[in-house]
Amino acid sequence: MAIYGIGTDIIQVSRVAAVMERTQGRFAARVLGPEELAVYEARKARSEVRGLAYLCTRFSAKEAFSKAIGLGMRMPMTWRAMQTLNERSGRPVIVTSGVLKAWLDERGITAHVTITDERDYAVSFVVAETK
Repeated sequence: MAIYGIGTDIIQVSRVAAVMERTQGRFAARVLGPEELAVYEARKARSEVRGLAYLCTRFSAKEAFSKAIGLGMRMPMTWRAMQTLNERSGRPVIVTSGVLKAWLDERGITAHVTITDERDYAVSFVVAETK
């Protein structure tokens, strides 16, 4: 394996909270993939704070991933085509779909992600590799 790219991102939770308020919650539906959105809704129903933290870590992971693969937020990279889901152990994993998945498969790119959050910030780090 060879490193294709590395990306990191930090998000201030209060800024995402302000965007959520301004968009009346539509921001979450715009940036989260279907499985992420279901987890977000469940966490938010239990605790607004934990729901917001989840949204922030996933948004941060998307930003870090887009940097690691060198595309930024342009096709085939879209918010909803890349999801950060959790294995049963809790380990976060990147799951892609559609044109983005095909683009990555053509290049033999896989990626690893780590995420963390505190009260004020969410941080993600992604390493993309080629076979």
